[in-house]
Amino acid sequence: MGGDDGGRRREVAGWCGLQQMMNERIDFVRELLNSVSEIKLEEEEVRRAPMLALPKLLASRHQQPPKEKKKTQGRRASKPNREVDQILGMSPNKLSTWKLYSRRRKMAETDVITVIRGVEPWTVPWTAKTIVQVMLLWIASFWFVGSWIVPFLAYTAGFRKESLTYRGQALCSLLTDVAEGVVGIAILRHCLAKFQPLSSDWFKFEVKGKWQFDVGLGCLMFPLINQLSQMNLNLLPVLQYTPVTISSVEQSIVARDPVAMALYAVVVSVCAPIWEEIVFRGFLLPSLTKYMPVWSAILVSSIAFALAHFNIQRMLPLVFLGMVMGTVFVRSRNLFPSMLLHSLWNAFVFLDLMK
Repeated sequence: MGGDDGGRRREVAGWCGLQQMMNERIDFVRELLNSVSEIKLEEEEVRRAPMLALPKLLASRHQQPPKEKKKTQGRRASKPNREVDQILGMSPNKLSTWKLYSRRRKMAETDVITVIRGVEPWTVPWTAKTIVQVMLLWIASFWFVGSWIVPFLAYTAGFRKESLTYRGQALCSLLTDVAEGVVGIAILRHCLAKFQPLSSDWFKFEVKGKWQFDVGLGCLMFPLINQLSQMNLNLLPVLQYTPVTISSVEQSIVARDPVAMALYAVVVSVCAPIWEEIVFRGFLLPSLTKYMPVWSAILVSSIAFALAHFNIQRMLPLVFLGMVMGTVFVRSRNLFPSMLLHSLWNAFVFLDLMK
């Protein structure tokens, strides 16, 4: 019996030791799982940490109210402190990861804001009726002044265009273009008078700004626009029975009259870009954003810009040129870059004619 009791005791002692060892291993596994879950929880907190929260939270920790006032704030007052403790309790590696994540998130949000602002529509106080009215009146005034008013005044003063020299014709062309532009701007001003004052992004003209890269990129498109001109001529060639006429600009270039060429250069490189950009990019494009997305407004205003030149053989290059200038204008919300690009294109064409 004594031997049996001793054997039972040893057996019970063995089972107890085994059970203790199993309990220790279970506790070790539990601690390991808790550590893993804590690491995952800290990583999740790093991902969800608000951008630039550390300076604000540190400031809130240094500006804590007295303890007797902290009780009245309840659970809301303790939350920032817990977040500060969590951030300050991070290891150096985790803290650097959190800072890197915050920095990348800030850059991403800045980029998104820039993109959204780049395509943000204008605040348009008028309706489609005003848009159509302004455009029709502008086209009518352009035709009426150039085809009737200026020739009539010249005839009354005793001048005939056929009898003028190259310089006289160039000067007449300059005065006609200036008169058309002034009348067009007067019509625009009169039609929009009841909507004054307009917001600051309407008809904005500033030399300042980061538009140089956009204008430079637009200039790189000039050879492509030139290729589109040739493509357009191949698709819609000039009809054989259409009389071939030589413009006064080409006549002055053939004659190599420097004064006449300088006057024509002012017309095509200064006057025309100013008037056309004010109407098509300054007024029409932003007005269309009330009824369509910005990219659609760029396309529609470019088609209107091409149609206003009344030359179907130049339709494709003018539409593409209008889209380039419209994109430059939308990105900068400034008329000066699009006017400069328009002027450079006209100068490019003028120099090409002089070859």
